[in-house]
Amino acid sequence: MPLGQRAGDKSDSRYCGVEVLDFPAGEGLPAVLNHSLASSFDFILAPLVDPNYRPTPGAVLPVSASDLVLGPAQWSNHVVGKISEWIDLDAEDERVRLDSELTLKQEIAWASHLSLQACVLPAPRRSSCGNYARVVNQILQGLTNMHLWLRLPLEKCEPMDDDLDKVKNNNKTSEMVDSWELWNSFRLLCDHSSQLCVALDISSTLPSINSLGRWFGEPVRAAILQTNAFLTNGKGYPCLSKRHQKLLTGFFNHSVQAILSGGSNHNVSPVSGGVLSGDENHIEGAPVRHALSPYLDYIAYLYQKMDPLPEQERFEINYRDFLQSPLQPLMDNLEAQTYETFEKDVVKYTQYQRAVAKALIDRVSDDAVSTTRTVLMVVGAGRGPLVRASLQAAEETGRKLKVYAVEKNPNAVITLHSLIKLEGWENLVTVISSDMRCWDAPEKADILVSELLGSFGDNELSPECLDGAQRFLKPDGISIPSSYTSFIQPITASKLHNDIKAHKDIAHLETAYVVKLHRIATLAPPQQVFTFTHPNFSPNASNQRYTKLQFEIRPDTGSCLVHGFAGYFDSVLYKDVHLGIEPNTATPNMFSWFPIFFPLRKPIYVPDGSPIEVHFWRCCAPTKVWYEWAVTTPTPSPIHNSNGRSYWVGL
Repeated sequence: MPLGQRAGDKSDSRYCGVEVLDFPAGEGLPAVLNHSLASSFDFILAPLVDPNYRPTPGAVLPVSASDLVLGPAQWSNHVVGKISEWIDLDAEDERVRLDSELTLKQEIAWASHLSLQACVLPAPRRSSCGNYARVVNQILQGLTNMHLWLRLPLEKCEPMDDDLDKVKNNNKTSEMVDSWELWNSFRLLCDHSSQLCVALDISSTLPSINSLGRWFGEPVRAAILQTNAFLTNGKGYPCLSKRHQKLLTGFFNHSVQAILSGGSNHNVSPVSGGVLSGDENHIEGAPVRHALSPYLDYIAYLYQKMDPLPEQERFEINYRDFLQSPLQPLMDNLEAQTYETFEKDVVKYTQYQRAVAKALIDRVSDDAVSTTRTVLMVVGAGRGPLVRASLQAAEETGRKLKVYAVEKNPNAVITLHSLIKLEGWENLVTVISSDMRCWDAPEKADILVSELLGSFGDNELSPECLDGAQRFLKPDGISIPSSYTSFIQPITASKLHNDIKAHKDIAHLETAYVVKLHRIATLAPPQQVFTFTHPNFSPNASNQRYTKLQFEIRPDTGSCLVHGFAGYFDSVLYKDVHLGIEPNTATPNMFSWFPIFFPLRKPIYVPDGSPIEVHFWRCCAPTKVWYEWAVTTPTPSPIHNSNGRSYWVGL
């Protein structure tokens, strides 16, 4: 039974499992499963093979139960396999290594036979786990649907506040194991397999917030909550610390399932152990409550008290981490469906209306309202939303307006004519079916309004378009927008990297994608990249750009892996009216733009304390514009998209 109903959330995080600690032999497995499901757990994490088993010639694998004791749907939907924990593929003893390899392959083969969706691999026993990774990598190449979850303790990468006091008192440094390092090593050895995921064991102590943040960009599928991680509230019930609550809520938001593990440390109600603890005093027919039900109740409470997904998030949920190629608005004519999606963004057009209203007030004094008509040109008018916003601004301010609506898409021009006739704007609006760069205007404009911004500001060629259109703007004319700036920040994004890598070519790894970023970890605050200002009447104006940026990873994060750079923009429409998606200043409730993602062909490992130095170029040629990018610190990467070989925007 799901943890609860949360409007808009259909992810796996609604489901909670429980780990079976004892080997449920024979008919024990169906009994354990039925009891867990009856107690509102959704699945069990259970051993598949007797933990005392060691391979011997001719021996039959001592599985927990025949595949016939549960139906195929029960195996697939309600059981996650737990591989034997004694396995040690990097042991010095050759016999142990060989037995471990054989057993691991036998257990995975049995799990595949049962059609399980996932199996949990035991944590590596040592930091050097090359042979373990080699065998797992072999297995992964033969799997089709099943995923392997590598179990890792969520350990500190540095002393917390309490430990610092101990370190000072002992006058010695404390070495802490960083489980992310172990995961990264294992993942790299397995070549970033998309079927290799993580199950994190969460105990009573947690690493720093920044260190934890790295995991949100990794393929974490389960958070295994140990019962010793729970505190006791005033009424004797289990609860979690504020930091544990925040972590679990973050996992819920990233489709991570909770699994409860351990014995009950809170005897808050009469609990009969029944089939799980072998309670001989259990009365036949009496309701059996699972020993960990109080913990499940608390997890459900945390899930249910989360805020519902905002309406915008519900609209965008199907786009999460879905890679889209950026628009080519000059080369391609947009379809009606694309126009309609953008036109629903009320916030964007409200900001434009505010900007035009302020510009009209500055342009025409109250004394000249009756005698002055302002010429406003909407370049790239589409189906008319900016025309409407401009006319509403004129009505709001009491200014007279003459509008030219310039649009190159002949299909959108048809809609524009229909709109003008429908609204009775024939005396106010003149439709021009032409590319703004080629049109000869009959008069100069006071205000030039455009909606040519892309996710990276200039990536849909707004600079080139407005440079061509500004010739019909008066010398003291106003451009809306007046400027825009692009931003980037390094991110961990395992899912995006694997999705791009699946194409098996360099071109896709050198293409920028528009994507609703979700399962990512941001590693440093965004920094400015390129800025463009309009109008720009400089005789030597060039739209080529180059910048070098250095990012300092947030303190106490630990080492990390950079899969690429998230890109954003912020635009000044007019004076204090701005529009943008840069996280620190993003316009609320606006959905016209998702961030852009610049991938790295090979992810860059960044040691703890090392900066990231990245170079970005905006390159221009007579027929196209493209970006190139490269990392030079901590290790050099190839220059991506050299000469626009993989990704470019056509003029």
